[in-house]
Amino acid sequence: MINYPQLAEKIKLWGKELGFSQVGITDVDLSAHEQNFTDWLAKNYHGNMDYMARHGLMRARPAELLPGSLRCISVRLDYLPTQAKFAKLLKKPDHAYISRYALGRDYHKLMRNRLKQLGEKIKQHCQSLNYRPFVDSAPIMERPLAEKAGLGWTGKHTLVINREAGSWFFLGELLVDIPLPLDHPPKNECGSCVACLKICPTGAIVAPYEVDARRCISYLTIELKEAIPEALRPLMGNRIYGCDDCQLICPWNKFAKLGKEAGFQARHQLDESSLLTLFAWDEKTFLNNLQGSPIRRIGYAQWLRNIAVALGNAPYHLEIVTALTAKYGQINALVDEHIHWALSQQNSKKTQQQKHINERLTARLIRSVEKGLPRDA
Repeated sequence: MINYPQLAEKIKLWGKELGFSQVGITDVDLSAHEQNFTDWLAKNYHGNMDYMARHGLMRARPAELLPGSLRCISVRLDYLPTQAKFAKLLKKPDHAYISRYALGRDYHKLMRNRLKQLGEKIKQHCQSLNYRPFVDSAPIMERPLAEKAGLGWTGKHTLVINREAGSWFFLGELLVDIPLPLDHPPKNECGSCVACLKICPTGAIVAPYEVDARRCISYLTIELKEAIPEALRPLMGNRIYGCDDCQLICPWNKFAKLGKEAGFQARHQLDESSLLTLFAWDEKTFLNNLQGSPIRRIGYAQWLRNIAVALGNAPYHLEIVTALTAKYGQINALVDEHIHWALSQQNSKKTQQQKHINERLTARLIRSVEKGLPRDA
């Protein structure tokens, strides 16, 4: 006879030994989330992420992914780089801002392998065990599961927040068909705070706990394969891959834990590179430098598209105009469209810059003339 409470404690210990920051256990009943998800799809908030609608309510029914599932072992893995430069990069419009999670190696394979190791470890202590690991690899509601498993509560920005660790962490799941004892969700402690709603550059957090992905910079720079809507381009600033604003402003992230995984540290100076430096990469350099990075999956053209928008948002500089012009007609029509927009933004700023210079010169000339006039003139 298996002592399931004792096994659950061992699972949490094994998880920590494998490098996970926290392990929790919950049942697989997500029926309470089905209506909200259906409503979200009905509003078309998923944009071009067709797979969201295609898989439908399977996301809320984990047992359809692994028949016989009784429990979900939910894990947290902190990833915050030890030398994270954070918001100061957002104040350097000529530098690139890349979401903190993407500065180092891709987490998917690492976490999946460790979840598989955990599953094999559990299997050694059971007469029979079916399990299946998930790390963004199948239609499953990982955040509600993490909340039910006690890893944190869902914040108003829809990310999971942990009282002792903030929100800078990855999530993974291991479905199992054994009746482990359950952990319990924590109290939601967002209170009356709406900082994340106010800080969102594009207004993507349309209401507490509700995000319109079509306006989210993470969606625009990563998931959207087409042209970025012109109205949203100026709001993106220098964010070329993802966005962290709602996390940067969250007061609970003062408790965030630094990631212990060396692979999650920034590579190739991605946390301090200028936009022009990254825009100058050819496709071979892009593929080589981003080997094993989550950024690589968006492809070279989309990378240039995103940087072109950021260059358009940067202050006028002749070097930017030269770089944009040199790349025009070299990749594809999508990149050209965004380069054309960026050049028009740069030209507009050049005109404004010259206007201000002329105004200052005129004002200085007037003051000089006035100083030379006799007092009774």
